[in-house]
Amino acid sequence: MPDPDLSEWNPSEPEDARSIKQASAAPLGRETAAHGDRFGPRILWKTLKISVILILAFAILCDISISLFAIGKIYDHIDEIRPTAVALVLGTAKHQKKGPNLFYGPRIEAAAALFKSGRVQGILVSGDNATIYYNEPETMRRDLVALGVPAAYITLDYAGFRTLDSMVRAKEVFGLDEVVVISQRFHAQRAVFIGTMKGMRVTALAAADPKLNWYLKVRAREVLARAAAVIDIFAGREPRFLGAPEKINLRPPMESSEPE
Repeated sequence: MPDPDLSEWNPSEPEDARSIKQASAAPLGRETAAHGDRFGPRILWKTLKISVILILAFAILCDISISLFAIGKIYDHIDEIRPTAVALVLGTAKHQKKGPNLFYGPRIEAAAALFKSGRVQGILVSGDNATIYYNEPETMRRDLVALGVPAAYITLDYAGFRTLDSMVRAKEVFGLDEVVVISQRFHAQRAVFIGTMKGMRVTALAAADPKLNWYLKVRAREVLARAAAVIDIFAGREPRFLGAPEKINLRPPMESSEPE
């Protein structure tokens, strides 16, 4: 039986022509497999890029929507605040690894000034007390007392692990249908959104922003936090811990607004 390669060999045929003929007769399996190996990662990469774009678009949409939602509900001056029974101070650490937390002091100062103005009769401080070594509410109470707010009118929420927890617990645990939130404006906007969506009447007093360069890092984190807040609301997420109802001590309306 003749060799199939030799049987087709023609000595008079040009070398280039024979190469083309052999190439055209080669099996396509290896080439097709190589093409498939390249095609899979390209589809995966395109899918990944589209997913990232959609996630970013959703986060930006949530950020803009919450900013618009809070228009007319956040005030910069105490005399703009309508008299309300309770102010809710959203917690944050007093100190960070690099030094003092520049968002903490302005919140405490704004809360003390609002109480002294007589526009609120009590203060609810809500923060993280996840361990015995970390207690935001106690720290806030101590600093409020140092600024002249009577301890009797400061109520502590030890389970304000997230803004969602603080807002929902203000309503479900402490019985507040209306509250004045105290935090920086970017944070207060999210709190207003969450509280309103949970059936509360929420306004806010914007604490002063730090003067140092902080905006880009904090705002980037806030964009993600707002997207998470929207998901939490529509997913019906509940606080980590609720517990039994608690009472807030209020200053009697006839009592002087000056510190004791």
